[in-house]
Amino acid sequence: MENAKKPGMFIRILNGVERIGNKLPDPFMLFVYLAVLVMIASFIFAQFNAAVIHPGTGENLAIQNLLSGAGLQFILTSMLENFTGFAPLGLVLAMMLGIGLADKVGLLETAIKKSVLKAPKSIITYAIVFVGIMGNIASDAATILIPPLAAMVFYRIGRHPLAGLAAGFASAGAGFTANLLIVGTDALLSGISTEAAQILDPNMVVTPVDNWYFNIVSVFVLTLVGGLITEKIIEPKLGTYKGEAVEADIGEENPKANKGLRNAAIAGLLYLAALLALILLPDSPLRNEEGGMIPSPFLSGIVPIILIFFLVLGVAYGATTGAIKQISDISKYMTESIKDLAGYIVLIFAAAQFIAYFTWSNIGTWIAVNGAEFLSSINLTGITVIIGYSIFTALLNFLITSGSAKWALEAPVFVPLFMQLGYHPAFTQVAYRVADSSTNIITPLNPYFIVVLSFMRQYDPKAGLGTLISLMIPYSVIFFITWIILILIFFYAGIPFGPGITPYL
Repeated sequence: MENAKKPGMFIRILNGVERIGNKLPDPFMLFVYLAVLVMIASFIFAQFNAAVIHPGTGENLAIQNLLSGAGLQFILTSMLENFTGFAPLGLVLAMMLGIGLADKVGLLETAIKKSVLKAPKSIITYAIVFVGIMGNIASDAATILIPPLAAMVFYRIGRHPLAGLAAGFASAGAGFTANLLIVGTDALLSGISTEAAQILDPNMVVTPVDNWYFNIVSVFVLTLVGGLITEKIIEPKLGTYKGEAVEADIGEENPKANKGLRNAAIAGLLYLAALLALILLPDSPLRNEEGGMIPSPFLSGIVPIILIFFLVLGVAYGATTGAIKQISDISKYMTESIKDLAGYIVLIFAAAQFIAYFTWSNIGTWIAVNGAEFLSSINLTGITVIIGYSIFTALLNFLITSGSAKWALEAPVFVPLFMQLGYHPAFTQVAYRVADSSTNIITPLNPYFIVVLSFMRQYDPKAGLGTLISLMIPYSVIFFITWIILILIFFYAGIPFGPGITPYL
């Protein structure tokens, strides 16, 4: 009987990762220690006059010593700017103003009760993964929006909330590059790819649709894989949820809940209709100069647009049910939602300093360029060089988490290199995208990693970095392997990655 209950090797490995990871210092102190480590490393590098030629600009970048006079000046003068200018901070706070209001007035809980709670178990899991993958329409906002909602859904239907959170974070993070639509990421990466390709061929253009077919297939494949990982690996590992929340009384439904949902839906539809009308106006300020949407002010302003949408829903529901009796109640609920993020704000202060030091020192660029030169020096040929490059990018994600910044660094090296081997730049771009997405969720340098950890602690106050990493490893590894297999299928079956795009030039 004991052997029958003994967890499998993979689960034991994940449990080991969790135990080791949770023995790490508190996340705030961990980033402090990492910042100190970067300072020491920059001093050592500088003593050897380490430098690197940036492949895109041709600029000679020396490793800058953080323990020098200039380094001390940077540390002191940039500290506040590093914190207040940390992009995810504003995004998270803004999103939580809207989502928090909708939550505090009871809209989210009521909507879940009325819709999701009655859906079959299997549909809920795969629906969350699908929505998470498609969420990159809203760029990074999906990473803030999906995980806590998924955790709430799982809790309300009697399943482990951390399994829902894991599915939401993994699908939004590791599935980031896949989508049924052409989104801002496609335009951003293709633009960088075009510039890199034109180093060799001035007429080469990579368009936003060049990976579209591959992305469409990826959505459905990853939805299936993500759902299976959640139900077959993550939930068995977590077991039954025994947190205090499981004993909580959900409470009686507000007698005006149905009317509140109706009014919130009407208000939301009116808002979306007004937004659509504004987009369709001749010379709309939400479209670009050519009249297109990629890129456009609409996509650049998607976070405020989503924020206002949730505010509209929350106010309509709260005013109907009586949760909002006066204007001041709106700011009261929004204040309460920001209070819940106090721990995250403290963590961000330390994380922002570490990332700023790492960037200023040029250590990340040095490692990336030298790693690229090593990969090209080992003379891999055929599809193996593409797979090797993808693995290299997946590992590099632990040092440089910004997808656009990393591609801007890698593209000038690898796109021309692989073009000389006969590979199309859009094919190289696919290899980059799957690697960059897959390991997004297991690097503590990902600024949203801290956000999700704070959400996790609402259900498990003892959860640490090890807990989250151990839950994300199955998604990260299996998504990456799945994507590599999918690339090989497209490659050997001759399936185009986008309209007219094959692996070869």
